[in-house]
Amino acid sequence: MSENDGRVPDDEMDAADVPPDDCGCGDSCSVSSDAATDTSGRDPRSDSDSDSDSDSDSDSDSDSDTGKPGTNGRSNSDMNDPGVNGSFERTEFSVPEMDCPSCAGKVESSVRRLDGIDDIDPRFTAGQLVVDFDPARTSAADIRARVERAGYEVTDEPTTRTLTLSVPEMDCPSCAGKVENALDGVSGVVDYDTRPTSGKAVVTLAADPDPTAVVAAVESAGYDVASTDADELGGAEAGSDVDAESQSVWRSTRALKTWASGGFLAAGITAEYLLGLELVVASVLGVSFTLAEVLYLVGAGVGGQAILRNGYYSARNRSLDIDFLMSAAILSAVTASLISPPTSLYFEAATLAFLFSVSELLEQFSMGRTRDSLRELMDLSPDEATVRRDGVETVVPVEDVEIGDVVVVAPGEKIPLDGTVVAGESAVNQAPITGESVPVDKTSGDEVYAGTVNEAGSLDVRVESAAGDDTLSRIISMVEDAQANKTDREQFVERFSSYYTPLMVVVAITVAAVPPIAFGLDWATWFVYGITMLVLACPCAFVISTPASVVSGITSAARNGVLIKGGTHLEAMGSVEAIAMDKTGTLTKGELAVTDVVPLNGNTEDDVLRCARGLERRSEHPIGEAIVSHTDGANVAEREISEFTSITGKGVRADLDGVTHFAGKPGFFAELGFDLGHTHIADWDGSLTDEVREMCDRQGCLNLVEDTIPRLQSEGKTVVLVGTEDELEGMVAVADEIRPDARETVEQLKAFGLSVVMLTGDNEGTARAIADEVGVDDFRAGLLPEDKVESVNGLLDEYGSVAMVGDGINDAPALATATVGIAMGAAGTDTALETADIALMADDISKLPYLYELSHQANSVIKQNIWASLAVKALLAVGVPFGYVSVALAVLAGDAGMTLGVTGNAMRLARIRPDD
Repeated sequence: MSENDGRVPDDEMDAADVPPDDCGCGDSCSVSSDAATDTSGRDPRSDSDSDSDSDSDSDSDSDSDTGKPGTNGRSNSDMNDPGVNGSFERTEFSVPEMDCPSCAGKVESSVRRLDGIDDIDPRFTAGQLVVDFDPARTSAADIRARVERAGYEVTDEPTTRTLTLSVPEMDCPSCAGKVENALDGVSGVVDYDTRPTSGKAVVTLAADPDPTAVVAAVESAGYDVASTDADELGGAEAGSDVDAESQSVWRSTRALKTWASGGFLAAGITAEYLLGLELVVASVLGVSFTLAEVLYLVGAGVGGQAILRNGYYSARNRSLDIDFLMSAAILSAVTASLISPPTSLYFEAATLAFLFSVSELLEQFSMGRTRDSLRELMDLSPDEATVRRDGVETVVPVEDVEIGDVVVVAPGEKIPLDGTVVAGESAVNQAPITGESVPVDKTSGDEVYAGTVNEAGSLDVRVESAAGDDTLSRIISMVEDAQANKTDREQFVERFSSYYTPLMVVVAITVAAVPPIAFGLDWATWFVYGITMLVLACPCAFVISTPASVVSGITSAARNGVLIKGGTHLEAMGSVEAIAMDKTGTLTKGELAVTDVVPLNGNTEDDVLRCARGLERRSEHPIGEAIVSHTDGANVAEREISEFTSITGKGVRADLDGVTHFAGKPGFFAELGFDLGHTHIADWDGSLTDEVREMCDRQGCLNLVEDTIPRLQSEGKTVVLVGTEDELEGMVAVADEIRPDARETVEQLKAFGLSVVMLTGDNEGTARAIADEVGVDDFRAGLLPEDKVESVNGLLDEYGSVAMVGDGINDAPALATATVGIAMGAAGTDTALETADIALMADDISKLPYLYELSHQANSVIKQNIWASLAVKALLAVGVPFGYVSVALAVLAGDAGMTLGVTGNAMRLARIRPDD
């Protein structure tokens, strides 16, 4: 029914839902507070509207309730980051005259005078000002005015540009460190973000600098740039991703050199230990070399070539990393052998070169597996599309398809871009986007997404988004950004490693020098022990333990229709103690449907539906739409309608085939003179049949006002009576249907030990009925948007960590307040994708148990990786001075083994699947 019908749903009688001074019906509404609380009343809002209407204030509340950095378990960086919760906006200004710290100080002081300023970042080296502000309290124009008030001109030229480089060989934290050190010396670089898990470096540049200098700097660190996203650059072009990972790791040039090194090492061992040959084959500067020593030296040279090259770049970029340490160890072993014969450490040098090269290959292999998880997402989108233009079908690259073009998708083909079906019918497999296991039927007017697969018939799709701006591209972009965001654990590990490596270097030097000098012990033996300690100084396995797990968890979730927008949210979700769920659209479908039809006084169900359809056909209210939709499916015959009138606050009136009919709330029919306490029921096989015999001494009599209507209302249903001036023909019950899998989902969450709380704008009776049906033990009823925020804050006080599930738009304030905000059905909603911490791409509540299990397991894997890495390193370090740990064991167990182990452990997260 239309909003000015003024009818109040039976299940929403709480004053909190319908404020007396603003019932949402406009000035003409005559509904009083008494009417709003009438147990037989109907309001212009349906059950599904109560939450959404009350949530319509979310925009205004969002500023006041979510603009609190660093509260409720959210980090300051999250709260200040535009797009995280919608409370702050970010603006950038080009201020070329701000070119020194003094200038920056004046500008910052001037801007800081404004109310609503959250953060100011004056970047005087780039002549750029970045400001985060509250748009409800100030504006970009005000900020600009304050900059000019400080005496600095603001230009409209672009302030920065972003350059993305593919650096496939940058596959570990130490590699990233060298690249970062190299970028620090490039003029015009404002910021950078190295991502070893994806082999990419994202560099923010001032508008003027030449990006080729960035490429040169990265390559000067010893890493080839395979491609960039800047077409104007010489050399590699965007899309020409010819990188080492396109070849097998085990057949690469480095692998071949490694195998050759191993061959020379094996030959040396054979000559020295198996054959016992002491044959001197060369003498240089008075130093003699046996056959075995020559073989060891050749093996060290062949296997150590890449190590020494990388070590050189590490020294050049002042990076105390594994490459520098291994280079120092190899060179030290060889040098000690040359200057102090007959001491021979060539075997140790060759062993170290060979085994560390094997370790590097294993690391590349394991990191390649991690990168493959994201690459699988990228491969979902086809490169070409069949476009119909002027009646002619042409195959073109997807980049050439324009918005408004019609693409033809044959059976078995992937849909190239987001769009709307304009012709054809088919079932589409949306699993790549939404994670739904069952194909979804699509016909004219339905939305389809890039990367989904057309299973059956041919479809004509009108393109609604350009290449790179479709849902799949946004998901990939967000997953990449999520991988770049460092969690608290990751930041702790990096801080720890910055102390660990220098400390271990000091320990290695101490082990090598003190025993021989202070106690006269064999220096060669302790020198080898020192080299072994240098091997253990590398924190690679420790540092990569967290990002490998985060990448595996996030990409696995994305393949199953769950978008997690950062490792911080992945970790937080795995540690929540309670989950708050909005009722409408989360536990329920958010759409009204007819649940009961009760024919009265000799009428049939079809008679009641024919009258109800005729009366409600001209209505725009969800209650009316639900009745009409139900009758469409039941093939109910049409009736001629005339003299349609809305009776404010009561119902509607219309002539059907010349006979006046009414539909409305029970109180309306009581005013018409009907005795609702004594009504005869027709042959109805419904849930009320058993109670009929007890209602009256006459078989088939109901007391509607005292028994039947309240019973339906207690089940969360809205009751509509239908009749003429003389006869009550029947009643129709309408409700927001509970999702079929809602109860099972709640039970699974409770089985994990979580407390599940339902939040709703409904009155307590309706809320209790829904809560009982889905198995929720705790609920909060009669809530407006600001009340939901208060409820979430209360849950945070009670449980410490809370996830909130809603639609991502109306529930934005509550989502932002919770530790983790989860949006339902986000695939077609840009706002939900941007505002939520986690987005369920399909409108599928059953993904929540999977999300919690994945996140909880990810936390366990991260802890396992961190502590296992530390324990193995500590155990090996303790064993070195006692002679229990050789160089070979340190490399294989402490470096290669642990790197492979933590990566393999992280990849286990991909095995977790949603229950079908």
